[in-house]
Amino acid sequence: MLPQVFKNWVDSQYENPRGPVGKYIGEKMVRQHRIEVEWTIEQLHMHANATVLELGCGAGDALSTILQKREDVNVIGLDRSKTLIASAKKRNAVSIQRRRARLMEGDFHQLAMTDASIDHVFSIHTLYFWEDVTTILSEIERVLKPNGTFIITYCDGKGDVQWDGIAKMIHEEFIPKATNLGFQGVSIRRGPDSRDYRTVAVIGRKSG
Repeated sequence: MLPQVFKNWVDSQYENPRGPVGKYIGEKMVRQHRIEVEWTIEQLHMHANATVLELGCGAGDALSTILQKREDVNVIGLDRSKTLIASAKKRNAVSIQRRRARLMEGDFHQLAMTDASIDHVFSIHTLYFWEDVTTILSEIERVLKPNGTFIITYCDGKGDVQWDGIAKMIHEEFIPKATNLGFQGVSIRRGPDSRDYRTVAVIGRKSG
């Protein structure tokens, strides 16, 4: 059994990867989250010339996948990990040079984007670490263009076991607060299982 101090350190690395271990974890997550990434991108329904923002872009794999699939969109990636932003910049170097991609280190609670400048916001496996749901949702609402959409992908259980904590947060906090901010069609969408984890997303649209 791992000593608690070491377990806490490992958990902190997943929340904010740092150094060589953080770089390894970033690439490990790229391999592990392939199913969720592909499914989430499909749900975005991006239109031509869209600007897409990923919160918690990690090592930049989802952004790279979007850019490979679509030559008519631009992407922005934000992550709190300096280590993973470096990996993301390396993975998307050509697109950055062509000004189709922009990567930045930062916090979800204060997005460095102008009002109504983003068409789609998505995030994969970051919801567990959101410290202030209301503030982050308010920032998403601020930066989205009218009729812009968000999709926040997460897991709510494994196998037959439901994680009651995350499910309760979605139903009792996330959805009511998103609705209060004026988002339309806020709902839960079931995705494909990944490594026996139950993939889910909460989606919504900013009013026009």
